[in-house]
Amino acid sequence: MQNITEQNYDVIIVGGGVAGLYTALNLDPSLKVLLLTKRELTLSNSSLAQGGIATVYDKQNDSFEEHFEDTLIAGGFQNDKEHVKILVEEGPDDVQKLIDYGVDFDKNAEGKIHLTLEGGHSKSRILHYKDCTGKEIVDKLILAVTKLPNVTVQSEHVVCDLKKTNHTFHLDIIDENNMHSTLHSNFVVLCTGGIGRVYEYTTNSAIATGDGIALAYRLGATIKNLHLVQFHPTAFANKNTRESFLISESVRGEGAYLLNCNYQRFMHRYDERLELAPRDVVSRSIMEEAKRTGSNNFYLDITHKNANYLKKRFPMIYASLLLEGYDLTKDRIPIFPCQHYLMGGIDVNENAQSSIEGLYACGECSHTGVHGNNRLASNSLLEGIVFSRRCAVEINHLIKQKSTEIEPYTFEQNANSEPIFHGIRTEIRSIMQQSHFVTPNLEEAKKGFQRIGELLNQIESGNFLVNRDFVEARSLATVAYLILKEVI
Repeated sequence: MQNITEQNYDVIIVGGGVAGLYTALNLDPSLKVLLLTKRELTLSNSSLAQGGIATVYDKQNDSFEEHFEDTLIAGGFQNDKEHVKILVEEGPDDVQKLIDYGVDFDKNAEGKIHLTLEGGHSKSRILHYKDCTGKEIVDKLILAVTKLPNVTVQSEHVVCDLKKTNHTFHLDIIDENNMHSTLHSNFVVLCTGGIGRVYEYTTNSAIATGDGIALAYRLGATIKNLHLVQFHPTAFANKNTRESFLISESVRGEGAYLLNCNYQRFMHRYDERLELAPRDVVSRSIMEEAKRTGSNNFYLDITHKNANYLKKRFPMIYASLLLEGYDLTKDRIPIFPCQHYLMGGIDVNENAQSSIEGLYACGECSHTGVHGNNRLASNSLLEGIVFSRRCAVEINHLIKQKSTEIEPYTFEQNANSEPIFHGIRTEIRSIMQQSHFVTPNLEEAKKGFQRIGELLNQIESGNFLVNRDFVEARSLATVAYLILKEVI
């Protein structure tokens, strides 16, 4: 990676998932761009996406109207319809650009793109690369971005603070040695991903601590619908690790059954779409079935399908489960709902601009409104590329009209500071798991909101060493506070 040798940039992108990378690729090559990542460039929630990317690729057998309707149904008709229209109608062109960048989506026997089915979709419209689509997309976009002479990519840097003076943004960042630097830019694009680490169990990676949302909130940006958290119904039920391994929606799309503790199918009691109901419906159904049976033991069973096909279709899931002692082709796989995705976030318009001029947000940390109350499977990667491209196009236009003068700013660092006290994250995770898991517990949420408010006040008012641990604890406390504030 290149080193940060300058302080001033035209655009600073924070986050290196699909949204951050695609933003960089669509910015004018004459602009000086910095892309920052908190850990290594290859680590992002985008890379963990298994299922695929949804779009109307086969226009003979599918339509924008059907994708639009499926998205609204899954979102409980609380979606921003204009933004959904943008998503479904502009999506195919952006997916084609991914193919042009070398993304190797799976083909069928005729050599055409293979389209699979997932829960909530009325048509097979999911493009995928085996069961590791996100990694394939991210890897190919990284190759493209690192060839851009105008883009500096810098990993292992954490944004500690974000300020704005008139038309200039100022970022206080630290490297892996906790050394501070100050950066300045006319435009900032936050692509910092989700908030999964606010829960005890999540499919998200360790970096998903809601940093971008917390930074935007502290700057005064509008944050919307943060309580709309999606819980994936089929995470591998391993309580030994906080990061739960996901069993992709596409396994049910290929015909897997959900079984209760008695090894019986049960979805017919709750929804006529059975295992292919949207994620929120399936998660709530599992919780209801747990009450009915008095057991939290649930299983995913696809042993009735061809073993060789399953090994080729789901190589990563198959291999990962073998490491846990389960054979996807022979065994029932223990599963349980787990935090997976955030529908709310930094509220943005159709071009991904927040309520603060010059500050943009793309991907999971943003709230475009396309997902409504519940995200339709495989719409997340699509949202990431469509709105990040629109963001870049608008910046390309606006930067020609704005002053390029960079204003000075100096961040003050606390002297004689001490490391933040231990136990904050553990307590926050416990509160959130009790207060807002699948269906909110209002009584616990009220108590949790008060306690998290106290923790947040301690963090904000204390003289703590500003390092990664402090930034992430503050982010998690901020996110938890905002979620429960909306719940109660």
